[in-house]
Amino acid sequence: MADAVVGQVKEPKEASLRTVVAASAAGTTFEWYDFFVFGSLTQVISKTFFSGLPDTAGYIAALALFGAGFAFRPLGALVFGRIGDRVGRKGAFLFTVVLMGGATVAIGLLPSYAQAGLLSPALLVLMRILQGFALGGEYGGAAIYVAEHAPPGARGRSTSWVQTSAAFGLFAALLVILATRLVVGRVAGPEAFDAWGWRIPFLFSAGLLAVSIFMRLKLSESPAFAKMKEEGEVAKAPFTEAFGTWKNLKIVILALVAIMFAQGAVWYTAFFYTQTFLDKFLKVPPETINLLMMAATAVSAIFYVVFGWLSDKVGRKPVMLFGMTLMLIAYFPGFHMLAKTANPALAEAEARTPIVVVADPAECSLQFDPVGKAAFTSSCDIAKSTLANAGVSYNNQKGAPGAKAQVKVGETVIESGSIAGLPKDAAKAAKTEIEGRIKGGLKAAGYPEKADPARMNLPGVFGVLMVFVIAATALFGPIAATLVELFPTRIRYTAMSLPYHIGTGWVGGFVPFTAFAIVAAVGNIYSGLWYPFAFTAISVVTCLLFLPETHKRSLHD
Repeated sequence: MADAVVGQVKEPKEASLRTVVAASAAGTTFEWYDFFVFGSLTQVISKTFFSGLPDTAGYIAALALFGAGFAFRPLGALVFGRIGDRVGRKGAFLFTVVLMGGATVAIGLLPSYAQAGLLSPALLVLMRILQGFALGGEYGGAAIYVAEHAPPGARGRSTSWVQTSAAFGLFAALLVILATRLVVGRVAGPEAFDAWGWRIPFLFSAGLLAVSIFMRLKLSESPAFAKMKEEGEVAKAPFTEAFGTWKNLKIVILALVAIMFAQGAVWYTAFFYTQTFLDKFLKVPPETINLLMMAATAVSAIFYVVFGWLSDKVGRKPVMLFGMTLMLIAYFPGFHMLAKTANPALAEAEARTPIVVVADPAECSLQFDPVGKAAFTSSCDIAKSTLANAGVSYNNQKGAPGAKAQVKVGETVIESGSIAGLPKDAAKAAKTEIEGRIKGGLKAAGYPEKADPARMNLPGVFGVLMVFVIAATALFGPIAATLVELFPTRIRYTAMSLPYHIGTGWVGGFVPFTAFAIVAAVGNIYSGLWYPFAFTAISVVTCLLFLPETHKRSLHD
């Protein structure tokens, strides 16, 4: 009789948990879709909204704008975290999905730089800020909402479904982009997608927004918050409690340094910087990159749940530590292997015929111009910018003072030239002539302009991506449960959201931008990896030495 009663009680709870998980994960998936569409269309967006800038500057500006959306996520975390801790979890992350969806649809309607000049990128910046602000309040609400409904022994597994929302959102973004690219290309020609077809994935978000709102409206408040509200224990000053007392502030700092530094670096390297690397440096066709990333992302959805479940059994810390350590080991060998498998001709040319730029250091500017205001007119600047745009690694050698820069391609020496002081048209013609000679020397030495599909080892590329995926999912799968368990219920939304979004926003969101900028400045296509490597290394040491195990903690302590 007792067993029958228990069964009757448990069944609706299980059904309720499934509903909570499905609604939370689905809504978060749609928000990630909105956010990732932008990151996956960086190349097109740079041409549409930054056409007034040089190629490299425009690309860096678009990557910086991708990061700008992340920069405002901590602010959203604070605003919506306070609402979530004061008013309730449901209302906070219902509003975030409306704000995110509206901003995404608006991007699809914005005028291009050619149509509106500087107003175009200004409006784009505003929409990205609104997206980042909204997403700052979304993740914490969804993770907390699920965790506060889940039974103690299944929080890792249950919240891992919220983690899969990032995979599903990225997969959906890549799928819609690929389908749009193929359909628009067949109907209107290969140039149509870059001209106007890119807007379709953004406008598609309107339908997802309607579904998200419908699903979120069906949810009730979380039991932990409802109980706390009934008992009159709701935090009156979440900011003061979370960040004004050392007891809680030290947990915020620990969560940021021991977990979120690595999370931001690892996840955004695995799923975004790899796209930049394959596109800009290895010259892999966009359709191939989309297919590879879709396959890797689809597989990743399984591993989030596997590692979330495993963290319920063996603990959160060892699983996350495994993920960040694996990526730390794989950064440089993995990206070298990507080059050998995705563009073997480039890897062979670099090994056979290394490139050296010989120049007077006084004539060499930093090859990093996110706003397009720097004038790269010296012979050194032109040589390096040409190589950077070609995605080719080079070494630097000090030249004689005042001498023209030279590009050594093996034994071949190509002299660069200065265009300083020349009239605009003459400068443009001279620069084109110099770039043509350098590119001709690269081609003669076997440096490919694009990756050869016939020589691509796609299983090898996918194998490297899977190493990155396993590392990222092992780290990310248990994170939601860990962060929820680290903080008390009264300030949970506010306290956990801030370190999460600083890590993913300020560390992770700027991985593509910072890594590419480092490459453009240094000249080695692998040098940008030092940025995520450093943050991951800090987290490995801090997690190992200081992070407590949380998987058996009560959420009501």
